[in-house]
Amino acid sequence: MHIPDGLLSTPVIIVTYAVTIAGVLYSIKKLRDFPEDKIPLLGLFAAGIFAAQMVNFPIIGGVSGHLLGATLVAILLGPYAAVIVMTAVLLIQTLLFGDGGITAIGANILNMGLIGAFVGYAIYTKLKNINEVFAMGFAAWLSVLLGATMTAIEIGLSQSLPFAKVLTLMISYHAIIGIGEAVLTILIVQAVRMKLPEIEGVTA
Repeated sequence: MHIPDGLLSTPVIIVTYAVTIAGVLYSIKKLRDFPEDKIPLLGLFAAGIFAAQMVNFPIIGGVSGHLLGATLVAILLGPYAAVIVMTAVLLIQTLLFGDGGITAIGANILNMGLIGAFVGYAIYTKLKNINEVFAMGFAAWLSVLLGATMTAIEIGLSQSLPFAKVLTLMISYHAIIGIGEAVLTILIVQAVRMKLPEIEGVTA
């Protein structure tokens, strides 16, 4: 889902950077109440997400698809922590590995970080009282689909690639990728909670 340089127009770049910077700064402010003894978990999850995202699936025009992990981290550590983790991962991928363009950092963090952290977590919290396993899986799957849709919209608004083609490809690929995201989210959340029972109540 990484967008490379050259696909986004200047207005889209400015708007996505502005939204992302606002979201990251707000998350940093909210994380002041995050338990100090749990801060190492941010680095642990960042390393895990970084490794998972190194597996890419080429889609169109240099745009790639892969597992995200934002909703997973949000379920375990809270949405604000998830934003910081995903921002760190995506910045490292772009600046050190060239995965995604510098001009598209705002869009990439928005699509792969903020949407999963905030929207995915909101969906999870709304549904978890009905069935928590379903809530985790559905929230993770939908966060991937929403991120892919937003990517297509940004490219479409930039008029760099045919919108209908990009939207069709992004949704069809990520509807499948999202199933893997859902399964992994369920399995990893349950495994982490089993191994680290003290993680319960960390969300902030």
